[in-house]
Formats: sequence, structure tokens, C-alpha cells
Amino acid sequence: MSTLITGIGELTTNDPEVSGTALVLEGDRVVWVGDGEPAADTRVDVEGRAVLPGWVDSHTHLVFAGDRTAEFGARMAGKPYTAGGIAVTVGATRAASDDELAANLKRHIAEAVSQGTTYVETKTGYGLSVVDEVRSAKLAREHADEVTFLGAHLVPAGTTADDYVDLVRGEMLDAVAPHVRWADVFCETGAFDEDQSRAVLEAAAAKGLGLRVHGNQLGEGPGVRLAVDLGAASVDHCTYLSDKDVELLAGSDTVATLLPACDLSTRQPLPNARGLLDAGATVALASNCNPGSSYTSSMAFCVTTAVLQMRMSVEEAVRAATLGGAQALRRDDIGVLRPGARADVHVLNAPSTTHLAYRPGVPLTRAVWRAGVRVL
Repeated sequence: MSTLITGIGELTTNDPEVSGTALVLEGDRVVWVGDGEPAADTRVDVEGRAVLPGWVDSHTHLVFAGDRTAEFGARMAGKPYTAGGIAVTVGATRAASDDELAANLKRHIAEAVSQGTTYVETKTGYGLSVVDEVRSAKLAREHADEVTFLGAHLVPAGTTADDYVDLVRGEMLDAVAPHVRWADVFCETGAFDEDQSRAVLEAAAAKGLGLRVHGNQLGEGPGVRLAVDLGAASVDHCTYLSDKDVELLAGSDTVATLLPACDLSTRQPLPNARGLLDAGATVALASNCNPGSSYTSSMAFCVTTAVLQMRMSVEEAVRAATLGGAQALRRDDIGVLRPGARADVHVLNAPSTTHLAYRPGVPLTRAVWRAGVRVL
């Protein structure tokens, strides 16, 4: 079954060699992009609206239970954000049934898709025991597009950091590795130091997993340096970067994934996106959807924030939220609209992507195809 999408007012392909006013989807792939109206089984006229690749949300934490409204309220009243609140979600997640966790996960993914997100990475990290990390990974694999092992999210109560690292890089990694593509570590004050983070990541790499790093969220630290040194696909947060960090990122293929909704929610400064882009670093935008520090699935909100407050152009922000996310996941078939790419299409109820920032807060998603299936 083929579908012609025609009447496109502005087409963002993220490929400088591909342009046009129409495209054809067949199965789960884009098979043609250009001008004109080739034959297809069905025809959809978008009547001058903007069309772009679906959002690629390359950083979420969706396998969880419970609520941290009280923590958010306290933070808005002046209490600083620390990594320790993760333990509240760990307790709730451990107590929840598989059905409860799956229902919550599916609800959040459906919410994201309804706003134009067509590809979702999510992490474990609220189990922090072998049993609970394995079940989190299995549930995530069933419903999300990409799964990351984040056993090294926080040191759980009743153990030391070094003992827990031994568990994470040993028995826990052995049990979880078959169900995930990536491994991550929260390399931050209050979580894991550089040596502990390196031990976890090196063990994961030896298992054949790709690497990611939570780094430089609460202050300058070793996260960027560690990620680049180990060839990680992405280092996420990048709120506090030294000139050397920017230089390292610009000289590597490690993507700087920025999470502006998290920085707003935790009242941190926004990342220096302009400095990263001007230096030549690859930048992604992601939601960091989680119950504690960034409880939003709106990639459009992240794009709007990047444009209005982080000095990114609309084109740069849209690219970071689509192609940038794909690069952070080391995929070349998503975040783009060209023949052979996955048929992930987002139609805006607006003539151009500029309206994402021009009309902040207005829901602009008109239609969504995810892997060739119209879901909205």
C-alpha cells in the first residue's frame, strides 16, 4: 500500500540533495520525494502545510511508577535539585506490577506520538536491582524503539558505591545486556564518579553495547571527557561545559544531547547551544521525560525553548530534534525524509516550522505517520 502526501508548503528533509512538494510512502519506507503527483494507492493533500520528519526523542526515562509532584513543588519554592530524588521513583517502580509499568509506558509513548514524536529511546534505571532492571529492560524493549541500560543511575540504599558498581558491571549487566542496545551512567556528584563510571561503561562495551553518558548536568565534571574518550554516541545534559569540553565535542562524533525542559524544571542555566554549534559540535534536543526533573513528552516545547532562549535558529532546533536525535542513536534511516528512510512523517497545522517558535505553546501537530502507518 502506497500513500502520496502532496500539497506540501514547506518540506524539511534534513538532506540537502532532497527537496520537493510531495513524497510517497510505501510499507514502512519513504520511496520517493520530489515535485508532481506520481501514482499511489492513496492520496493525502496537506493543503500547503509544513511537513518534517517525526521527532526523534533520544533521551527518556519512561519505565517508572509513582509521582514526584511534592519534590517539584519544593524545588519551585527554592529547594535545590539533587540526584537523590531518584530513590523515590525507585521505590514506587519496584512496588509496581509489570502491567502497571507497561500501561504507564504505553501511555507516555502514545502521548509523545500524538505530538509528532515517531522514534523513542528509553532507559532502565528505576529498578536498581537485577530483577527489576531486567524486567524494566524487557518492558521497554516491547514498547519503545531503543532501550538503554541505566543500572548506574544512583547507588541504592543499603550498599556502597563500589559494591554496587561491581554488581552493575557484573551480574546485572550479564542479565540485562540481551535486552538492550545501549548502556549509560549518571556521571555526576551524588551519583557515580569518573572511575566508577568508566568501569561500568568499559564493561558494557566489552559486552558489545553502545555507550551513552549522563554528564555535566549539575556542574563541570568528567562526563564529556569520559564520553569522548570511550567513543560514546552521546553525552546528555551538557549544562555546564568548559571551553575544553566544547572543543572535545567539536572534534569527535559524540553528540551533545541538550535537555532544556530539564534545565527549566530544575532551575539550572540553559546549555550553551550556540557555542557548541559555532564550534562545530553535533547537537541533539531531547525531552528527558521522567517523573522527577523533566515531566514532559513535548519535543515541540524543547524546540521552542531552544529557539527563544538558547539562540538556536528554527532550522537548527528542528534539525537537532530530528536528525540530531538520530545521530545520537547512530541511525541514518530516521530523522530524515529521503528515499529509503523510515516513513516517519509529521505534518504541522502551519505553513512553516517557524510557527513552532512563533506560536509557542500552541499544539501544531496535524497528522503523523509512524513507520508508514498513519497514527494521527
